[in-house]
Amino acid sequence: MPFQILLVEDHKIVREGIKAIVQRSEEFQVIGETDSGSEAVQICRKNGPDIILMDIGLPGLNGIETTAEILRHRPESKIIILSMYDDEHSVVNAIRSGARAFLPKTASGSDLMDALRTVARGGSYLSPQVSGRFLQRIQKGNLETRPASSALHDLSPREQQVFRLVASGKTSKETAVLLDLGIQTVRSYRKSVMKKLGVKNAVRLSQLALAVGMLPAPGVTNSAG
Repeated sequence: MPFQILLVEDHKIVREGIKAIVQRSEEFQVIGETDSGSEAVQICRKNGPDIILMDIGLPGLNGIETTAEILRHRPESKIIILSMYDDEHSVVNAIRSGARAFLPKTASGSDLMDALRTVARGGSYLSPQVSGRFLQRIQKGNLETRPASSALHDLSPREQQVFRLVASGKTSKETAVLLDLGIQTVRSYRKSVMKKLGVKNAVRLSQLALAVGMLPAPGVTNSAG
């Protein structure tokens, strides 16, 4: 059964273009469209689509506010923010609002499908151009991030490896295989990482990794473990 998509975009021609790309794949089905943030909240409360493609620049209730409101009622919702701009402020605010992914509207159709597949399987996603630029800014030390990011320096090299893999959507079993560790050892590292970073689950871990530019190339694996 295909993943059900709600498309929230106030420009009809853009909405139709995105819908055409999405529905080329049998994996996804657009089951609803709206140009209103408040209407998107109502649709999600009633129908509960699997993934919401959300324009950041909606009139009235904007995409960031709509995302936060949807997640207040349905915290399990998976939201991808779409934006004409990919500046630091927009990206960080999107991730902090609870979105699983951020994609500029200049991204390719293949990037859109990568984001959908990654989020559908429980992961988080930043487009390659955005993640690359953020990584450069992190390395130069001039990107403002959430306070928890200061604790990254307290992670051991092994904890940083586990952090990156879990944040990219790897299960504990997959992480254990990749690092040649026992699954209980991985779970112990994972618990330690979450405690040091002040997060409670893998979704929040992914959001922190996105905000500080530490995710590797986008993957398509499940984050349950």
